[in-house]
Amino acid sequence: MSERPATAVVLGGSLAGLLAARALVGVAGRVTVVERDALPAGPEPRRGLPQARHVHQLWSGGVRALEELVPGVTGELRRAGAHRLPVTTDMVALSPQGWYRRWAESHFMLLCTRDVLDATVRARVRADERIELVERAEALGLEGTAAAVTGVRVRLRDGTVRVLRAGLVVDATGRGSRMPRWLAELGLPEPERREVDAGLAYASRLYRAPAAARDGFPVVNVQPDPRSGRPGRGGVLLPVEDGGWLVTLFGTRGGEPSADAADFERYARTELRHPLIAELICRAEALTDVAFTRTTANRRHFYERMPAWPDNLVVLGDALAAFNPVYGHGMSVAARSALALREALRRSAGGRDRPRASRRVQRAVARPVGPAWDLAAGQDVFFPGATEHGPTLRERLTAAYVDRLLLTATGNGRIARRVTDVTSLERGPEALLAPSVLVAAAVGPLKPALDGPPLTEAERKAAGLV
Repeated sequence: MSERPATAVVLGGSLAGLLAARALVGVAGRVTVVERDALPAGPEPRRGLPQARHVHQLWSGGVRALEELVPGVTGELRRAGAHRLPVTTDMVALSPQGWYRRWAESHFMLLCTRDVLDATVRARVRADERIELVERAEALGLEGTAAAVTGVRVRLRDGTVRVLRAGLVVDATGRGSRMPRWLAELGLPEPERREVDAGLAYASRLYRAPAAARDGFPVVNVQPDPRSGRPGRGGVLLPVEDGGWLVTLFGTRGGEPSADAADFERYARTELRHPLIAELICRAEALTDVAFTRTTANRRHFYERMPAWPDNLVVLGDALAAFNPVYGHGMSVAARSALALREALRRSAGGRDRPRASRRVQRAVARPVGPAWDLAAGQDVFFPGATEHGPTLRERLTAAYVDRLLLTATGNGRIARRVTDVTSLERGPEALLAPSVLVAAAVGPLKPALDGPPLTEAERKAAGLV
């Protein structure tokens, strides 16, 4: 890693892997992406990505990283129908502390289906002659020693096994990553691991919005209360391309939604803390059946803390840290980690201490994970059964402060902006510890609580609510 690798191999051809490959162009002489499945040519469903049928969003911090890695891709996504929604201007959200007001734009989200996002990025990566894509090939293990990785063993589509020699191997194989086992095979210890699993299940349907509500309609988000002591139930409605509303209902252990389409609207109406989403979808046209998924645990491997780390190896994306998808941070973290990979490798070029350079790169890649992990796992840990021993003292203290901040944000626009600085991944959590923020949290909201969802009269009419 202290000099330009002749060959880099990226394991995994999903979004994290494709962005890692783009990050390595110009840093490595040649980049090969190894993907287990055959990737679709256009915006179509793909195997190995069950969460693709559910709501996805790119926070502005992730969009900026994506654009830096793939210049012009944001415009392509907009032309493909993606919506750019200002935060919190176009958000109608019920938090555990009450309805948020719709303040002036602080940041933004980019919204479209996962199929459109992946296809747009994939087309740009496949068009880059410096990147080779090897499909229907399975990574079997690492080559090398505990000191340095020299390549990866791969089973090709015809069943033959060959070794791809590489000056750098990047694991972006997602939740199914076998990196802990591969490291053990090299004689390295098992990494520290943390899992917070609220048992959350996802049920999603795509709707065609009423004609008048197909342009400019806000995100609707009814959040559960993690600290109620009961199962959490919530729902999200996102406007996507072609006049669609992608609706995901979710519930934690003991409060899961059903995979039955006939029960979808009932759950939204009677199980959520407010029936707004049910009132909207009952006036829309269902375009799909219900997609149901349970793979939602927060799981993090602390590879950056290992006492020894081999040269020429990096882990990122869900293989490093997988989040409960309801918080919408996975793709943005993957983009920011890929950008961090590129910058760290550029800084390491010419260095003398290869193992230390390798460790610095892994730490840099892991850095964007921290804030998103604290937001997701720090909330889910309070749901029944999420961990064996419940939240730690640190998590309880952090949650108490965050709760106070969120309450303040319902009636203080300046604090709402500080909160979205962090949730959009534009700034780190230290922004919430500034003296002015601490004082504002102590004072609390400056405006009274809203008594209902802050939809405008025009939005109510467009959705058929009046």
